[in-house]
This record gives sequence, C-alpha cells and structure tokens, in this order.
Amino acid sequence: MLYPRESETREIKDLSGIWKFKADKQNEGYGKKWFARPLVDTIAMPVPSSYNDITQDVEIKNHIGDVWYETECFIPETWKDKVILIHVGSATHVGRVWINGVEVGSHTGGHLPFECNVTAHARLGQPNRITIAVNNILTWQSIPPGEVITPNDGAHPKGYRFQDFRFDFFNYSGLHRPVKLVAVPRTQVTDIIVITDIKSGAGIIDHQVTVNGKYDRIAITIKDKTGNPVATGKTAKGSIRVPKAILWEPGKAYLYTFEIQLFQDESLVDSYRLPIGIRTVAIKGDKFLINNKPFYFKGFGKHEDADIRGKGLDHAINIKDFNLMKWMGANSFRTSHYPYSEELMNLADEEGLVVIDETPAVGMNYWRQKDIFCPERVNDKTLANHIQVMRELVARDKNHPCVVMWSVANEPASWEKSSGPYFKTLFAASRKLDATRPYTFVSNVGADECQVSCYADMLCINRYNSWYADSGHLELIEFQFRNDLLAWRRKFKKPILLAEYGADTIEGFHSDPPVMFTEEYQCAMLSQFHKVLDEFPFTVGEHVWAFSDFATKQETIRIKGNKKGVFNRQREPKAAAHMLRQRWLNFKK
Repeated sequence: MLYPRESETREIKDLSGIWKFKADKQNEGYGKKWFARPLVDTIAMPVPSSYNDITQDVEIKNHIGDVWYETECFIPETWKDKVILIHVGSATHVGRVWINGVEVGSHTGGHLPFECNVTAHARLGQPNRITIAVNNILTWQSIPPGEVITPNDGAHPKGYRFQDFRFDFFNYSGLHRPVKLVAVPRTQVTDIIVITDIKSGAGIIDHQVTVNGKYDRIAITIKDKTGNPVATGKTAKGSIRVPKAILWEPGKAYLYTFEIQLFQDESLVDSYRLPIGIRTVAIKGDKFLINNKPFYFKGFGKHEDADIRGKGLDHAINIKDFNLMKWMGANSFRTSHYPYSEELMNLADEEGLVVIDETPAVGMNYWRQKDIFCPERVNDKTLANHIQVMRELVARDKNHPCVVMWSVANEPASWEKSSGPYFKTLFAASRKLDATRPYTFVSNVGADECQVSCYADMLCINRYNSWYADSGHLELIEFQFRNDLLAWRRKFKKPILLAEYGADTIEGFHSDPPVMFTEEYQCAMLSQFHKVLDEFPFTVGEHVWAFSDFATKQETIRIKGNKKGVFNRQREPKAAAHMLRQRWLNFKK
C-alpha cells in the first residue's frame, strides 16, 4: 500500500488525539459486543502512544489481551465519490477495526500498517464511530514470538498468568502510530516500484505503477528539489533517464519527486507524488558500496522508545535523535528489532541516514535451555508468518533510498541444525521480493556453529566481551575479538559488521581504573573493540548498542531498563557519546 499523501485528488483526515480507551480485563469485550455500541466506563488515551505508561494502573501497564479504542469523526459529503480507507499505522500486535459497529478489517503483525475499506459503511456528513481492538498476546507462531504462561505449581494463585518473551525490551502495546481516514479516487494508483541505477552520470529510474480502475493516459514527471521537471515518462512500466542526476548519498541526501497523474477523457482522476533518491547498493569483495563507493557503517542499534509515550510516534524525539546522530558523525542505524514508523523512514530519506531495515523476528532464542526450531515452538506456521512479515516490510519500504539492506532476524538460535532449513527457506522467499538490496541476519553465536550465516550476503554479529562473558575483563577483548573475527572470515569470506557491542552504564557513575557500570568502563570497552575493527579491511562497520537507554521487562539484571545507551533515555550524553563523536568525525577506514 502507498503511504497516505495528500494531492489534488486525495484527502487525509488525521485522527490523532485523545481517544476513549478501555482495557478488557475480564476478556468479555467480544462476547458482549463492545463494538456494537459506544464504549462505556472509558478513560482518555492519546493516539499515537503506548498505553502502558500513561496511567497509574499497574494492571493496564502489564495487561495481557485486548484493549479497546474508540473515537468519533465526521466524514464530509465531498467524499461521496471517493473510496474511503482507514489507515492504521501500527496496532501492536493484532488489530481489528469497526466503523459504526460493522467490522471492516483486521491485521496481525504489530509494527506494520494496514488499511480497511469503509466506503460502504461510512456515513457522509454525519458522525462516524471508529472502534479498534488491539491484542498484545504473543505466541510461538507470532513475529516476535512469546507465550502466556499459567503456572500450576502451588507457588502462584490459581489463574495467575504472565506473558513471557525472550527479547530485551518492554512489550509496549497499543496504537503506536497515527490512524488516518483517507479519501482516494475510484480510479487510483495503488502501488509503485522504483529501482534506480547510474549509467554514465545519468540516473536510470525503472518503474512499475499499479492502477486500480480505467484510465486513458498516464503522465510521469520527475521533478528536482526546486520543482522543475527534469524527465518524463508515458507508460506505467518503463525506464526514465535523468541526465546529470544528483545522487542520494549518505549525509548528502537529494530527493527527486516521482509524480504520477492519471487522466480519463483528459480530466485528472488521480495524482500521487513519491519522493525518491537515485542511488545504487552492492557488496563486492570486502566492501559495502553505495553509488560504487565504499561505505563504512558508523552508528547504532536503537529503539523506538521514550518516557511516557513508550513506542508511540513522536516527531520531536525523532528529530532530536537524528540531530544527535549527525552531531556525533554517525551515518547509519539498524531498526532493531522491528520496522520503525514510516514517518521516521521518510525522515531518514530526507536527512541522508542509512538504514538496515529489520523484521520483528527477535526472541527466537531460549539460550540453549530448550529447542526453538521444533514443532512445539518455531514451526512451519511461524515460518509462514515470518515470510508474510517480510512481504509486508518490503512492500512498505522498497522505495526508500535510505534502506540499503534487509535484516530478517536478530539473535535466533542459529546453532540449532533445524534453524538452517528454516532460514534457507526464509532467505529464498525474501530474495524474490527485492533483488536490489543485500540480505542479512544478526548472529550472537560462534562462526563454527552458525547454521544460518551461509545464506546472508553480509555478516552481522553481536559481541559483548567483558560484559556477559568474562565480566570486567577488558584486557581480554582484543585477543578474543580478533580471533573471533578471523574465524568468521575464514569460514564465510564475507564482509563483517559489528552490529552490537556495549556495556550497561549509569550516568554519573565513575571509576578509575574503570569498573563495570561506570562511564569510564563503557568508553574503555568500546575503544578495545575499535582497535580490532581498525585492523582488518573486511570489517565494514560498527553499530554501538545502544543509542539511548530503553525500557525492558523487570529483571534482576535490569535496573529500570537497559542502560547500554550512550545517551540516557532523556537523550542526555554519557562520556561515550563524546568519545564516539571524536572517533567518527575524524574517522578514515
């Protein structure tokens, strides 16, 4: 589906604001048909936001199951000849939508958008009641996986249950991104595929436009930043040449506008404008290339995470994060560990930050206590859902120049022999979706036991030497990490990105010599890794874990969340932020 954009033929009504909200604590909403009439006994809830940290009710913070949202809006009479859609940016993890008590659609997968056609049920010129039920339960077949556990051990009350998951961030839930009403023409552009290349200084734009409905003529115009036409096309599928093209490059973004107009009897029936960047991506030998030039990833794994709003879209936070990354000399980040908002992806296009786009396949790991890739847990149904998530992710983000690589999973149990066939199938299915970008996954096991890296185009590894293993022994990092890198190189002969490395750090804690949890220790640990990364030509980047502190479930190893950020949760810098700034602003590989 296309990201909602207004034009001469398209209108948007953003429903962001204060909605009515009710947690279904007794699991009775469907049985009592809460969708059939206005919700009662509700509280106010901002949309977009996570609902978990908004109230003082611990039952809502830790709620398992359905919650219900409701708002009312007018749909103008002028939309009478339009197709009317409800666009839900994210309902984590399952969403069902009603308008005026009639169910119009549902979606499984909490970090990707979906649309519902409400044309037949919308009341023009009248109030319309929008109801959305959101369910946050994870199973072994969902992406990400998890399970609801009901202990029957005598140590817990009868009926007690909790949701267990093995990913290290809080399972924030709710309507995390805007909900919009969208009016589009009955004859409409429904999809665009843009693939760019560079030949003899010219930009080549191969395109395929999908249209629903009849039209006489299509006009495509490529416009530069000032709005001046630089090239045109007359077919829905074809190739357009842009002479002397200005390329989209990291830190130096340039976006053209790909304008589509459909005509019937010489009248404009639909218009859509897509920002595009002309650039190429490739892996050749030891190098990751953007526009045929070696690119070294400097940046972070990060999270959509902030005080109070949780994972809710916040433009102020996004702009601040981008400004901090540019201040440090960072040029990239990974969407660990789920697709980020479309609004943030658009911002990365505009700001020239490079993105590794990752699925929500995180937590496929029991840390060797139980088998994961087996009929009882991650099985064929999980694989089918995983492929569907990849399908939706590529469909959403395929035209973003900032996206240079797809990551299909983070830290699965890739030592299990049965993980090999699972990921072989997943990688093969994914490559059919987009052949223009490389694919990877992120490993935390040794090279000698990994069953999955053979299917990746580039190696991404997570390492926490002197933290989770050999805790406190900074002197071992250089020896261990060097041998580790050489083992990966010998076995796979592919370029390597250090996708995570870092230490929990409490701002204001200091020690010399460094000890764990102090700012000095974080700096010393990162520096030891850097010494080794700088030795080898086959290392193509470093992504520190993490950009900022973030919320996790409550555990004894987490003191009010994960503290590995080089910024705290309020985006205040720790010493490591200044150290990385000095390294990255002066970095030469």
